[in-house]
Amino acid sequence: MSFVWPGMLVLLVVVPAAVAGYVALVRRRAARTAELAARGFVPNAAARRLPRARHIPAVLFLVALVALVGAFARPLVRVGLPHREGTVILAFDVSNSMLATDLEPTRMDAAKAAAKVFVEQQPSSIKIGIVAFSNGALITQQPTNVRADTVAAIDRLTPAGATSLGEGIFTSLSAIAGKPLTLPENASPNDVADVDIGYYGSAAIVLLSDGENTSGPDAVAVAQLASTAGVHIYPIGIGSTEGTVLQIDGFSVATALDEQEMTDIATATDGTYYHAQDSATLAQIYRHIQLRSVTDRKETEVTALFAGVGTLLLVVGGVMSMAWFGRLV
Repeated sequence: MSFVWPGMLVLLVVVPAAVAGYVALVRRRAARTAELAARGFVPNAAARRLPRARHIPAVLFLVALVALVGAFARPLVRVGLPHREGTVILAFDVSNSMLATDLEPTRMDAAKAAAKVFVEQQPSSIKIGIVAFSNGALITQQPTNVRADTVAAIDRLTPAGATSLGEGIFTSLSAIAGKPLTLPENASPNDVADVDIGYYGSAAIVLLSDGENTSGPDAVAVAQLASTAGVHIYPIGIGSTEGTVLQIDGFSVATALDEQEMTDIATATDGTYYHAQDSATLAQIYRHIQLRSVTDRKETEVTALFAGVGTLLLVVGGVMSMAWFGRLV
């Protein structure tokens, strides 16, 4: 414990003075009681019933005095305050299949709307970045705690191209690391495992996709790299497993949610896979994503606590003294 105004503790010199004064008062009362008893007067009934307990109010007053002096000195204690902090990357699948309408109005629009709600609900200690991926991937917003920038980046997302879950996860790791990470063309799982990224235990990736992976690198291998770096991945499957058909450049293309791929990614990082069957479910999923809490030990002023305890002891001591002896001291 420390104090903002430690010089106020000099007031504690009144404590031994108060003790000495109380002892002197007790002795005078004892002498007076003995003198009156010799004349035939009967002592206070409470004093006869409570020969030792009669000192309790005085002890309470003394402790209250110490607490109030401590309050004047403005005490500080180190308290562990849990809060959420770290980095979250929202990795959006922006492939053409996200134009499907099995989520209204489209998979992409439903994902964007729910993501913006999620962003607004996060505390300022959480930095949020945006990655857009299709055949390749791009960091469209570096991790930031400026919510307006993150929401604007979400609004700019537009669907195009095919899907590479591995590229989306790998680029998200680059955003978390704050440095460019590279893989050779046609990288094997061994190539992925050899990437030195570092450790980021307070980071997470929320992967929004319909799970139809069409190109490399191997998504599960990249997820295992994320796990080595301490990053959890929470894949959110967009759309239905039954699938739907959409028109792209005059062609009819069938698209369905690949849940197995998404589940494997979550399992590799000890994350959790969620299935967004409709827009309302997607919004609920965002609320259940558990980000990590950390505990920082910070000095917190507890003057009010000391003052409250001191005041309470004064009141209790006064009530007891008045009830037992009809006087405060």
